[in-house]
Amino acid sequence: MRVAFVGKGGSGKTTLSALFSRRLARSGAPVLAVDGDINQHLAEALGLTEDRPGAPPLSEHLDEIKDFLRGTNPRIASREAMIKTTPPGRGSRLLRLLGDDELHARHVRQVGGVPLMVTGEFDDGDLGVACYHSKLAAVELYLGHLVDGPGEYVVVDMTAGADAFASGLFTRFDLTFLVAEPTRKGVSVYRQYRDHAREFGIRIAVVGNKVTGEDDLLFLKEQVGDDLLTHLVHSPWVRSAEQGRTESGGGPDSLEPHNRHALDVLRAAVDAHPRDWPALRRHAVEFHLRNARAWADRATGQDLAAQVDPDFVPGPPALT
Repeated sequence: MRVAFVGKGGSGKTTLSALFSRRLARSGAPVLAVDGDINQHLAEALGLTEDRPGAPPLSEHLDEIKDFLRGTNPRIASREAMIKTTPPGRGSRLLRLLGDDELHARHVRQVGGVPLMVTGEFDDGDLGVACYHSKLAAVELYLGHLVDGPGEYVVVDMTAGADAFASGLFTRFDLTFLVAEPTRKGVSVYRQYRDHAREFGIRIAVVGNKVTGEDDLLFLKEQVGDDLLTHLVHSPWVRSAEQGRTESGGGPDSLEPHNRHALDVLRAAVDAHPRDWPALRRHAVEFHLRNARAWADRATGQDLAAQVDPDFVPGPPALT
């Protein structure tokens, strides 16, 4: 199951991505956390305290990832013809979550007990010449070629605000958690996300964060209605962790009981809706054709609509 955390900058989405990932991992569930934010702070939120090299960012090896994933698919002539939305077809190399393959071996490292992949930072060399969403191409391709099942989790910390809608990546998730503080600015992103998500039938749920009392909770209920799934209260444990004092405060299980329960509510919401593979495929094809018409056909000099394999069956059957 694939989960995205989105929200206004400063809402706490990275913190919740880390808390949720660690809660899943400590339960024994297979989980992969992916840092897809322009500000790469998920490793720190997971508990990284050492300044040591991690696994190489996905964006630095996009060409190799393309070559690996296209496999022997005859509809993809070369890495240059493969764009971020290119859907898998017969001959493509499909992935199992945390499988024994070169992509996971190269790009996954353990941080705070959680396997982590990172997209890569937006650095000075990108200024004025690149869009951060181009760095997310590898994440989009990874999710497009991943065959994960019930009880397996991919948790992606997405870019802040409504920027996730700048690509088709937002359609790759089973459930999107929108983290909102109990302020007008905090819920403003919710309205943008709600309207875009409804257009494509994307499931979202609001998670209130930094709630300090009944007035905060009432405000959230008035603003987002039934989309409010649960909320987390102000957390001294999180503040201690952010200040590097977690050793004195215990491990993640020392998180406040209400907040631990809220994380369990999130998991239950994800588990309650099994994967709709046909819908996932429809979205993938739709956004691929959109990109082909808008820019990719011209950029590659090819008709990329031909990359869509009409006989490809997505999901577990494709593994056989």
